[in-house]
Amino acid sequence: MPVRPALTGFTLVETMVALLVLSVGMIGVAALYGQALSASNNAGYRSQAIVLAAELADRIRSNRTARAAYEATPADRNCDRATGAGGVDCSPAEMAEHDMWLWQSLVAQSLPGGQGAIDVDTGVNPASYTVTVSWDEPTDEDPVSFAFEFSLPIY
Repeated sequence: MPVRPALTGFTLVETMVALLVLSVGMIGVAALYGQALSASNNAGYRSQAIVLAAELADRIRSNRTARAAYEATPADRNCDRATGAGGVDCSPAEMAEHDMWLWQSLVAQSLPGGQGAIDVDTGVNPASYTVTVSWDEPTDEDPVSFAFEFSLPIY
């Protein structure tokens, strides 16, 4: 009787085990991708909040004499910093109200559930400003907020 060579190769059981291991790995990669995407969105919101807070700080620096008027009720005063651009001339306090109105509109448009606030302390020299931006992140139940503090000398 002739001798048969030993059979080599994969059995069906080995193939199924390899497929199972590969499937578990792919599920892990998909979960990791989802978390990375969520973290990227959250980082984008944080970056946008920083940019918005810095923008309000620049508006305040350009209108230093308004000081505490930035805490007043925001209103569309149709003020325009550029002459001849169709806006009206405004007092520093009116410009502060207009700046806050524009800024809060930007915060609401740029961030999900975005809100902006400011706290001004003019009882000290230099005057202290705290700009707070808050928004809703899909992964958190509570709103996230970013606070930016700076000081300007009172002239």
